[in-house]
Amino acid sequence: MARKPKAPINMSSLLKSTTGTLAQIQEKTNSLTILANIVRHICPDLPADAWHIANSRDDILIVDVKSPAWGQRLQFERNNICNALIEQTHGQFQRIEIKINPQSFRQSRTNLFDKKPQNTISQTSKSSDENNINTVNNAITAQQFLEVAKKAPKGLKEKLEKLAKVAGNKHI
Repeated sequence: MARKPKAPINMSSLLKSTTGTLAQIQEKTNSLTILANIVRHICPDLPADAWHIANSRDDILIVDVKSPAWGQRLQFERNNICNALIEQTHGQFQRIEIKINPQSFRQSRTNLFDKKPQNTISQTSKSSDENNINTVNNAITAQQFLEVAKKAPKGLKEKLEKLAKVAGNKHI
């Protein structure tokens, strides 16, 4: 079966087209970037990893924040952000919705701790050094518990002595 010759399509013409899925994705990405810049300009003290523009629909900009504290910070600037959105987007976005979503900020990629060590010999010597450090800390901790227990009331004294006993047994 013979192939039909097709002339290659220039990617820039695809990206510059005003219709189609790719053009819509590019337009939405560009608008979300502009909106993120507006929020970043109004609240420069917000860390980059504490918030992101989640989506936009109709006339609403949806912002995900990492914690309620950062959400409250954005709430204080809500009116300023809305005014800037109206001005910059010519009324396309008029409201802002702030959602607290700590789950979206968790790393889905593998952590550094999940990687296997390259040199196992140095790893074993490090772990034995860590064990020695822990035994010293446990013995010191046990002594400190006993010292505090001397001046403590009866009920607390018994519990501190038990803790000292547990800490003291770990170094043996």
